Amino acid sequence: MTDLSVVLPVYNEEESVPPLCEALHAALEPLGKSYEIVLVDDGSRDGTWRVMTEMTRKWPHLKIVRFRRNFGQTAAMAAGIDQSCGAVVVTMDADLQNDPKDIPAVLAKLEETDETGRKWDVVSGWRKNRKDAFINRKLPSMLANRLIGWMTGVRLHDYGCSLKAYRREIISQVHLYGELHRFVPALCRLAGASVTEIPVDHHARAYGKSKYGISRTFRVVLDLMLVKFLMSYSTRPIQIFGKIGLWFGFAAALIFGVVFCEGVWNTFGGAPWFGSGEGATILAKRPFWIVTPLMFLGFAIQLVVLGLLAELQTRTYHESQKKPIYSIKEVRESEQKQ
Repeated sequence: MTDLSVVLPVYNEEESVPPLCEALHAALEPLGKSYEIVLVDDGSRDGTWRVMTEMTRKWPHLKIVRFRRNFGQTAAMAAGIDQSCGAVVVTMDADLQNDPKDIPAVLAKLEETDETGRKWDVVSGWRKNRKDAFINRKLPSMLANRLIGWMTGVRLHDYGCSLKAYRREIISQVHLYGELHRFVPALCRLAGASVTEIPVDHHARAYGKSKYGISRTFRVVLDLMLVKFLMSYSTRPIQIFGKIGLWFGFAAALIFGVVFCEGVWNTFGGAPWFGSGEGATILAKRPFWIVTPLMFLGFAIQLVVLGLLAELQTRTYHESQKKPIYSIKEVRESEQKQ
């Protein structure tokens, strides 16, 4: 195991890769730690893989991974972590907007202690002076960060910053799939990690164009619902489905109770409770007051059964073997030896 692994998902970044490798080695070499740089080509359609292959002949400590097709940033990050062997894993973007010069500061923060006296497990970068457009990048990010912090309880200024440092024993317990890469600090907290953040530099994009837009905000909301479920109910789904079912059951019982009590009252000569005049009828003869509680009772039964089935599925999930979310075509390491 090396001291440090730097993992970077790469997609259509052929112009960024050469200066990126140079900047990474310039930042990591003075640390005096053993390190590796893992670049994961997420099915690029340009000459990114060719350039990455050339970099293995020029630079040491470099490992490159190539996907058979585009699987997405989460899968690329998961593959890089799986292929790495560092005691500490640092993730960052490959577009040069994250600055490799911030890695030493992030690592130094990782060695500091929290209020309980233990060292931090996760350090997240905060792009305090972000160099992006306000309307389609910064504003949606600000809203998303507040929503994520409120729902997960892990309050960070910048969930979207890819520059983060993790201890191996923590990140190895987090299984990524879908588009959960932006929620990794919250998922690490679920595994018992201590999480903090540190301001980092952010640069305007020098090459190519951004792969993200404002449409990503809607996907974030849906993924956030999943993360909230994972954090609160992943091991006890009956608690959420069962509670909703019980509320429907309570509503059905309440309506049935009103109908029954009015029927008893009417049996002993009492007038209908609702309505007046010759056309007034008791609730038991009104379809709404019979169909509605029956429908609510059906909802209650379905939700409780769904919760029980989810409990069985949860047991199967935790006991089953892990399945990969990516398919690697090839892996290469540096030809240049130190």
